[in-house]
Amino acid sequence: MKPAPFAWHAPTTQDAALALKAEHGEEARFLAGGQSLIPAMNFRVAQPAVLINLNRVAGLDTLRFEPDGTLVIGATCRYRAIERDPEVARRFPLLVEALAEVAHPQIRSRGTLGGNLSHADPASEMPAVMLALEARFVVRSARGERIVAARDFFIGPLTTALATDEMLAEIHIPPLPPHSGTAFLEFARRRGDYAMCGVTAVVTRDAAGRCTDARIAFLGAGPTPLLAPRASAALVGTALDAIAMDAAAALAVEEVDPLGSVHATPAYQRHLAGVLAVRALRIAAERAA
Repeated sequence: MKPAPFAWHAPTTQDAALALKAEHGEEARFLAGGQSLIPAMNFRVAQPAVLINLNRVAGLDTLRFEPDGTLVIGATCRYRAIERDPEVARRFPLLVEALAEVAHPQIRSRGTLGGNLSHADPASEMPAVMLALEARFVVRSARGERIVAARDFFIGPLTTALATDEMLAEIHIPPLPPHSGTAFLEFARRRGDYAMCGVTAVVTRDAAGRCTDARIAFLGAGPTPLLAPRASAALVGTALDAIAMDAAAALAVEEVDPLGSVHATPAYQRHLAGVLAVRALRIAAERAA
């Protein structure tokens, strides 16, 4: 239960942190909250030769709103800071609702959003939420900066589109249109455990109450967080009634690709996906109204 030997660096600027990553490449890992990395190191599942501590880097713990309403979250911003921010709760209640299901308060007080997304656990809540909110990720390296859409970021279990010299620096979440409703639901054996399955729903209605946009995203339902594009598209133009939501949930069940776990078979996870999708859509539709 002790990590393998490693070198330690604690830069104070992003440029210095990125220069270290460029120098050491795959042998180096960034450390922020450490809630996933440190246990993996203690079990020697992960054995980085170099740790680059980001906690002293100025400007990485951002939590602010742009003039257009976009929420900008820095990579080392703690879950707890997001969860307790009253303006985030007002403009993006989905974030607060989903964060309440993440592990336990002690974990949320230390864990960071950037670290969680970079870890890319398909059973984790926030990657699915980022898909549903159409987040954009600012990725930086010593070579420059690029923007990666959330839907292009997660490419496999614990695997992202980050190159060996890159760091996820910021998360940008665009504002939701008026008359939008959101919901997050998951099912776990105990509160704080990894969910057997979870779902995020976002719907937008027009003045007549018909759906103009919808996004359904799942966690614990495949090798990555999953969008259900067919199910989402099926809701557009409907009155978001029971028939439309049941039909969308049935399509979502066909779109998920659960892997199973010690707590649930793939068949049971698929069943949960359909049940949770209907419930989340009902809540989101009511909130949008």
